Amino acid sequence: MPVPPQDAPNRPPRLARPEALPWLPEPGFALPSPDGAEDFWADVRRRGTPLVAPDPAGRADHAAVTFLWRGDARTRAVQVLPNKLADPRNPQGNLMARAPGTDIWHWTVRLRHDWRGTYDLFVDEGDGPGPDSPDYWRLLRTQGRADPYNARRLPRRWGGAPVSYAELPGAPDAVDWAPRPGVPRGTVSEHQVPSGHLGSDRRVWLYQPAGGARETAELPVLVLLDGEHWQPRLGVAHLLDNLIADGRIPPLAAVLPDSVDAGTRWAELSCRPEFVAFLTDELLPWVAGRLPVTGDPARTVIAGQSLGGLTAAYAAYSAPHRFGNALAQSGSFWWPDGPQAEWLTGALAAAPRLPVRFWLSFGEQEWVALPAARRLRETLTAAGYDDAVYREFNGGHDYLCWRTELADGLVGLLSPDGAASRTAQAAA
Repeated sequence: MPVPPQDAPNRPPRLARPEALPWLPEPGFALPSPDGAEDFWADVRRRGTPLVAPDPAGRADHAAVTFLWRGDARTRAVQVLPNKLADPRNPQGNLMARAPGTDIWHWTVRLRHDWRGTYDLFVDEGDGPGPDSPDYWRLLRTQGRADPYNARRLPRRWGGAPVSYAELPGAPDAVDWAPRPGVPRGTVSEHQVPSGHLGSDRRVWLYQPAGGARETAELPVLVLLDGEHWQPRLGVAHLLDNLIADGRIPPLAAVLPDSVDAGTRWAELSCRPEFVAFLTDELLPWVAGRLPVTGDPARTVIAGQSLGGLTAAYAAYSAPHRFGNALAQSGSFWWPDGPQAEWLTGALAAAPRLPVRFWLSFGEQEWVALPAARRLRETLTAAGYDDAVYREFNGGHDYLCWRTELADGLVGLLSPDGAASRTAQAAA
């Protein structure tokens, strides 16, 4: 088996955005005169932001989406950054304009009706250097603000204040993530698992389905990477409870290892044999010592996002005897940035067809990840992975999107009719 590259840079490729932002110079509604600003903000408070108006081009499947900020005498500039809807070469393109004589700052973008995404607002209140400073854009990114007119928030990766999000009417809903009355709830416990491969103990969360240990049937297993975000912050146990109660997936055990911090995550979730050895030789046997879980790779799923998606696919490639299903969302298949780029895709192309099912999904706005993702799809097709599923959703590199994609992937890979679902997805 080929050896993955060592000491690759801890960064994605510096790729330019291939297409201009679908920015609109005016919102899809009339801005008020100075005398009408108070009534305008009262209406915004009632409706919530961003404001959605019909597409100026007349297409029913698109909309004009306007982000707003109420400034004051100090406000010098406002930048809005919806997830992956920005051009790093042109940060000015995401600056709001101010309606003359008012405190209304606005920025409008044309989006398809199924878009969803988190977004940040950055406000220049005149406390630092001006736009002519070489450090201006970096300093502006330290002036984050929550959107006061949007109550929809999602926990932020690595902690900090929650991030605002928006969903257009055609976007997939996330109702399965909310606790439902009457649904039996599984239990989640936190543990420290010793690891010789990693050189230290590793915190993990263990989900056990409602009803306790089952003596007559071995439970399928889900290994979900970046566990410290998926469970304590996002509450993935509620999703598993609901999917199990609906019969869309069988009762399963889920183990969620902690990624510790950004540096550890880069070191371990970049095709590292020692991390896969931790999963196969230490973590899964540890789970088997506590719950009656399967050893069948066909009923074992490893799932991850970004670097975690890369690692999920690498684990299935390097340990197909244990991981028969890889659920990779927005996987970093460009890795590494430099020599031997897209290393895992090359390794899969050179290997015989493995007994592994791949479920891959990517955001249409992920201009850095998409070229490598599409080449991976072509490689899998050429290598005979006829049951591989590849999907693209209208969003970015975003947990808001990944949470519904995770649900669909688990159903597709584990449900009783999952084979039919995979066939339909692969043909789409």
